Amino acid sequence: MPDEPEILTWTPEAQAKLRNIPYFARSQARQRIEEIAYANDNTIVTADIVEQARIEFGQ
Repeated sequence: MPDEPEILTWTPEAQAKLRNIPYFARSQARQRIEEIAYANDNTIVTADIVEQARIEFGQ
């Protein structure tokens, strides 16, 4: 399908940072992290992208 986003690969470091986010906020955080990755044409979610999202969230 056109416009279907690519599947993102998460590095182990990024996955570890995601697990540090409280469970109740993790789904929303994951969505925002992936939006940032897509916006920057990344196919791999790195710890740096997770950190960028954390700064945006003000945490």
